[in-house]
Amino acid sequence: MSISVHQRPGVYSSYDASTVVSGRGTGRLVGLAAVNTQAQAGTAQIITSYDRAAAVFGAGGGEDMTELIRLALKNGASGVAAVPVADEGGYEEAFALLAGMEGIALVICGSTDLAVQKKLRDSVVEASELRRERLCVAAGAADESVDDLIARAKEINHERVVLAAPGCLDGEGKKISGLCLAAAVAGAIAGESDPAVPLGGAELLGLNGLCTRLEDKDIDRLILGGVTPVESLGGVVSVVRGVTTRTTTGDTADTAWRDLSAIRVVDDVIPGLRSALRTKFRRAKNTPQSRGAIRAQVVLELENKLAREVITGYENVTVTADIQDPTRCLVEFSFTVAHGLNQIWLTAHITV
Repeated sequence: MSISVHQRPGVYSSYDASTVVSGRGTGRLVGLAAVNTQAQAGTAQIITSYDRAAAVFGAGGGEDMTELIRLALKNGASGVAAVPVADEGGYEEAFALLAGMEGIALVICGSTDLAVQKKLRDSVVEASELRRERLCVAAGAADESVDDLIARAKEINHERVVLAAPGCLDGEGKKISGLCLAAAVAGAIAGESDPAVPLGGAELLGLNGLCTRLEDKDIDRLILGGVTPVESLGGVVSVVRGVTTRTTTGDTADTAWRDLSAIRVVDDVIPGLRSALRTKFRRAKNTPQSRGAIRAQVVLELENKLAREVITGYENVTVTADIQDPTRCLVEFSFTVAHGLNQIWLTAHITV
């Protein structure tokens, strides 16, 4: 926007218009590592608009870094912490850089290589263990079969990883991988303020289409196999059901972490409690009075989550002094996550 300098007193105005995409202020940050030769590799930049992404990383289309940023922003992310890599060998360093950053809700990458995706998973798990909780969204290769996608999910097998399918179409209608879909799904999750709301039914914007039409039997197999299926009906692309890749514990089938909302609720409740206690008890004594105040604060925070329907109940809140370390107190409690509503079954009793 240019401004003309006038000498005559008065009130002047100007305006501009743009069709570019900007991040939503209510969303959260998405981390991205992808191959890009235009920007300096190994440096993180916070991108909040498409025009900024195009200026920094170029606008080649397809499933390049700028396109992944556009889709994440369009679907709800407030911004993208983008780290370009020179080649596939640079992903591990980029993941380590993103793992050390605060405020990131999800991480995506520009590779469908399973080895790279496992490194992405490991970096996300490590960051979460260091109190920087986050998820990641991965994708399969172009036109990957249902069996291949289930096998990929089994290899990853973690509650912090979402594998979105199928692949996508580019602007010319050619089949490409699901990287664009993963970026859109990550943006949708980052833009959702209520962790207990299921991802199923969320509309994904900005995609050119999907390369495969999934039948009901395929969708059932994908969900049970830890893959989040997406479909296109009437030109609207939407998530069928949001699940994680965690399907087993050891060699035993485990459905505890199947629904994506379960880990999202945990990542809302636990960090929220940490933050509240850290703020209010930064310089406190480990006395019965302080422990009583800590318990009251924990109950207050859990009641707030209960009122917001993030959890459906809690119990057994105890705060005790550690007998081995007099400077430490132990807080224990249990809660039940609120589950999303995925199905409604009608049974009709008809009299003729």
